[in-house]
Amino acid sequence: MRTPHRMDTQDLPHDRSEHPHDPSEQPRNPDEQPRNPYDELAALDDGPLEETPLEDFLGEGAERRDEQEPQWSPPDHRRGGRRRRNRFAGLPLAMKAVVALVVLAAFVALGDRWAVLYAEHRAADTLKDRLDLAAAPEVEIGGFPFLTQLADKRLESVKVTVPDVAADRVSLAKVSATAHDIRLEADGLTSVRGAHVPRFDGDVLLSFEDLNRELGASQVTFTGEGRDRVRARGTLPVAGHDLRLRAEARIQRQGERGIATEIGGMRLDIGDLATYRPGTRPAEGLHLTAKGSADLSRETRKAKALLSVPAIVQRMGVPEATVREALADDGKLAELTGSPKFARQAERLNLIDLALDNPEVLRRLGLDPNLLDELSGLTRPVLADRLALAFELPKPEQGDVRLDDVRVEEDGIRVRVSGSGLTVGS
Repeated sequence: MRTPHRMDTQDLPHDRSEHPHDPSEQPRNPDEQPRNPYDELAALDDGPLEETPLEDFLGEGAERRDEQEPQWSPPDHRRGGRRRRNRFAGLPLAMKAVVALVVLAAFVALGDRWAVLYAEHRAADTLKDRLDLAAAPEVEIGGFPFLTQLADKRLESVKVTVPDVAADRVSLAKVSATAHDIRLEADGLTSVRGAHVPRFDGDVLLSFEDLNRELGASQVTFTGEGRDRVRARGTLPVAGHDLRLRAEARIQRQGERGIATEIGGMRLDIGDLATYRPGTRPAEGLHLTAKGSADLSRETRKAKALLSVPAIVQRMGVPEATVREALADDGKLAELTGSPKFARQAERLNLIDLALDNPEVLRRLGLDPNLLDELSGLTRPVLADRLALAFELPKPEQGDVRLDDVRVEEDGIRVRVSGSGLTVGS
């Protein structure tokens, strides 16, 4: 190390006037030399200076400082912090923009839906008046947005559902059709004069519930039986008597706009005594049931009343000598009526043919003559007409409507329809 420069005492100022007197100082001996302050400093040095390594000095201090407080580093205000502030500062603005867009879209969609509801209501009222319907139909306009379609005068689809449409003798429970690619005749967005329907499709439902009410007067029920058959069961009032009714109807398409029903298996039961089947064939007419013929063979009075009529005996094919013996002897009568052949012959006997000429005999058998008169007029066409389910779709003034398929389902008869070239309005 470099030793400090020692200054000569002559270099120091000796003018005491420049330094005030210190009262603590003792008077000095005149022969004594004045003290040199640098000599005093040198006297304090007992020996040569020992150099302390800077690393040791800094290491001890650093360890001591680490034990006292955590290490501190200055923040960087120019890079990462600035980016974080910019990113978080921009987030609220983006969120506000998104919320604004969502709100705007909601208002636009709400306005468009309101316009659709208004248009559907106006269309329903117009169809009700034009078609003379009892109730306004349900109208559903498809596609989105509606206002742009209206401005373009072209709708993607319109579904119309009309309940309770009269069709001949029955009412159609529901007529539903969807029109596609409708072209509008309109002046602006608020005045629609008419519409052209290039094509449409839909279905018609003839419900069994309506058939029961309209045709059966709540006494005949119709149920599906297979793909094309309907079964009718119930009671039919005839001359004050409730006769059990059974019938089968086959459903088939008739032409392009109608369906026909072929009634078969018609049968009216008069209790357990007789069964009436309308028609002129040998198996049709009024015949005793198996139970009725068995009761006839056991009751002597009924058997004698029946065998006392020559026309009945001839129809049954019983020899006259056998009949005379049976009428004279109850044993012979029981032997004749108890034979299986006699029972079969009695069941084949058509009692309608004998009703007018022998009313008293039929009364003895337990049959009301008035009922037989009514049954004689209840021919197959008449009875079939009471159960007919046929109907035909109306022909439009313009365009074409046709039936595509007829199917019997659980709730009724469903008919698929289609059409083209329809015009609504002007």
